[in-house]
Amino acid sequence: MSARAEILQRVCAGLGKGDVATRREAAEAALAKPVRGPRPRIAGELAARFVDKAVSLSSTVDQLAGPTAVPGAAARYLAAQLLPPRAVVTADLAGLDWVAAGLDVAVRAAIETDTVGITGCFCAIAETGTLMLLSAAPTPASISLLPETHIAIVPVARIVATMEDAFALLRAEHDGMPRAVNFISGPSRTGDIEQTIVLGAHGPCRVHLILYGETS
Repeated sequence: MSARAEILQRVCAGLGKGDVATRREAAEAALAKPVRGPRPRIAGELAARFVDKAVSLSSTVDQLAGPTAVPGAAARYLAAQLLPPRAVVTADLAGLDWVAAGLDVAVRAAIETDTVGITGCFCAIAETGTLMLLSAAPTPASISLLPETHIAIVPVARIVATMEDAFALLRAEHDGMPRAVNFISGPSRTGDIEQTIVLGAHGPCRVHLILYGETS
């Protein structure tokens, strides 16, 4: 027995948890078939609930019929905010016609000089108005976290009711967890100074959501 194995064995024995193999098997079985606890009943359309919650968290929302209108909507938003028509985008959005909308986009991770980041999302959660983003090489987390303005593209078909539903969808569509899962509920905020809410303290100060698709 190696010194490491001996130390771990003594630690387990001291904790009264010597049967490591049995405990591991039980833990893996529980993870494979998670038991859901009580959840709130979400009444009405999920998209409407998501929009209401997102707006209450200081996000702004635009709703479109289909994805082809997304670049034009993003360009109008940037113009209304007096922001330059430049952005970094995730690779899953590279196929949209950004040039026709007058936008100069780069498909890469964000750097500190980037002012606008445009991403998709894995799904959106109606209960809390939250986006669920998965970090991967084509969808680096920096694009949603580093620029002062984050524009997120949300297909209505990817809105789920609760956080539990979001994780169930993740387990169903992915073999294992991604490196990072980021949840975004409106602009970054803090109330550390005199309990006054300040937006943009630790991330984007603007979050604009562009929803597309049928809402019923």
